[in-house]
Amino acid sequence: MALAEQMELDLVEISPNADPPVCKIIDYQKFLYQQKKKQKEMKAKAVKVVVKEIRFGPQTDEHDFQFKLRHAEKFLAEGAKVKAYVFFKGRSILFKEQGEILLLKFAQALEEFGKVEQMPRLEGKRMTMFISPKKKK
Repeated sequence: MALAEQMELDLVEISPNADPPVCKIIDYQKFLYQQKKKQKEMKAKAVKVVVKEIRFGPQTDEHDFQFKLRHAEKFLAEGAKVKAYVFFKGRSILFKEQGEILLLKFAQALEEFGKVEQMPRLEGKRMTMFISPKKKK
């Protein structure tokens, strides 16, 4: 402690459970600053996953389908995940099969851009499917 005081630094206990305890003489504020800086760098390097949603109706027309398909291709090319869903309003829930066929057709059309992460699944009034982008070579 006297040596740390003489050097005007801090005595920091590194491993208190060791016998004898391990201590280090460092500038503690500088140490905290460097730790914070490293954490910030790690956070910046972390990959942020963006999820884009595309909504269909059970009787979506061919032109609308193609329009939404082009948007999905663009989203997957940018590296975002695509959440495609068919929303059933009122009595249109009777057309579950049509919704599933539509989503499977959508997945097949996007086969070269991404892979299906989750097959179509009915949750309440919507049938949802996730498509993630393919890895770039």
